[in-house]
Amino acid sequence: MNKYKINDIEENLGVYFNNPSLIKTALTHSSFGNQFKDAKYNERLEFLGDAVLQLCITEHLFNKFKDKSEGELTKIRSLIVCENSLYEIAKKLNLGEYIRMSKGEELTGGRERISIQADAVEAVIAAVYLDKGNGFAQDFILLHFEQIINKAINNEIILDFKTKLQEFLQKDGEILIQYEVVNHEGPPHRRKFFTNVSIDGKVMGEGSGYSKKEAEQNSAKEALRRLGNIDE
Repeated sequence: MNKYKINDIEENLGVYFNNPSLIKTALTHSSFGNQFKDAKYNERLEFLGDAVLQLCITEHLFNKFKDKSEGELTKIRSLIVCENSLYEIAKKLNLGEYIRMSKGEELTGGRERISIQADAVEAVIAAVYLDKGNGFAQDFILLHFEQIINKAINNEIILDFKTKLQEFLQKDGEILIQYEVVNHEGPPHRRKFFTNVSIDGKVMGEGSGYSKKEAEQNSAKEALRRLGNIDE
């Protein structure tokens, strides 16, 4: 990633890094790191960024909605801090264009993969946090997540894509819809699941998440997108 591309990324993010290697690492997928052994990739930054994001959103909701219970705040936070929302931010920031990955990963659709783009957002948040400090990182998060936060508060985020897919497909009769866990990775306390959804035996969507339920929802969302029944 040359200096000019980093400049483009910084302009796109609205953040100019004192240590540009942080954003370079944040946008490097593990497949690139495996191909080029000296390249640092973003999994450690992703781990940190997840914690920074969780704390920022939790504190924001705690301070802003003093009348809401723990259960209500937890539900709102779960709508904001999830792979679907992170993917929306990645699309907004056009991160897919900048992620470094192996040719093999790119040829199999990696640049458009929801999990890769969502993970990159968390890594970028960590890079901002390490380079600019907590206050700047919080402002960065709240700026880019503002629309998603408002939708979550107003209960405008639809997460039950499985039901939506079933209703769409079965309105004219029974169609076989099957979900399958095809892989998982990571330690037991943060295991990521990869699933697909088949419609009458044909795989129509793939997804991932930190629970089987979330991964299946993302598979259904991808199937709806391919069927033209959901906005990009």
